Amino acid sequence: MFLHTHPYPPFIPQGTEKLIVGTLPPPRFTTGELNERDVNFCYGSSNGLLWPILDRIFNLDLVYDNSDFAIEQRRKFLIERKIGVCDMVASCTREKIDASDLGMQDPQLRDLIAILKQNPSIHTLLFTGGNSKNGPEYFFRKHAKSYGIKIDVVNNEIPRIHQFQLENRSIKTVSLTAPSGAANRSIGSLDYYKQEKQKNPAYTTLDFRVVQYTPYF
Repeated sequence: MFLHTHPYPPFIPQGTEKLIVGTLPPPRFTTGELNERDVNFCYGSSNGLLWPILDRIFNLDLVYDNSDFAIEQRRKFLIERKIGVCDMVASCTREKIDASDLGMQDPQLRDLIAILKQNPSIHTLLFTGGNSKNGPEYFFRKHAKSYGIKIDVVNNEIPRIHQFQLENRSIKTVSLTAPSGAANRSIGSLDYYKQEKQKNPAYTTLDFRVVQYTPYF
């Protein structure tokens, strides 16, 4: 049984307003066996699409390698945009060593509600995935329920938007389409994607995500 622990503490600069919330990076980030295009930072997997999406939206000219420069590029961007990163899962066990959410067993969750209380400037959670089992929204809902927090629907279309009250403030959640290859099939089944693909055969699932993510970042 493999103990999959999160290699990074929450990254929450002072004044953070939006928080990216996922689950866990791939196991190779726990063992330190990175490939040459991995960045040793949040969402740094060469298989992931979050940074390529943000690169497209903001013209960041990011480097994709193991260098300190690549890390600093991403840190600088997040600090300037008042964006933090705090994944839901601190650790889990796995029988098969892969990055699948469904393969997580005995997940130990971070206390995100307590973290939100400590950071009163945060007003939006950006989930990198929806409410499917073991996704970030799924875990957050379980976590919020343990605090007796009620989550209300704002918009039930993709990307789904909810809100909840915490002490004296309202916090919005946005369930973005996951920035992983596993989500490409679900994107391909959407009417909007099919229509855009018909208009422009070169339209890709990355293009779809860039359009979806832009208003929230």
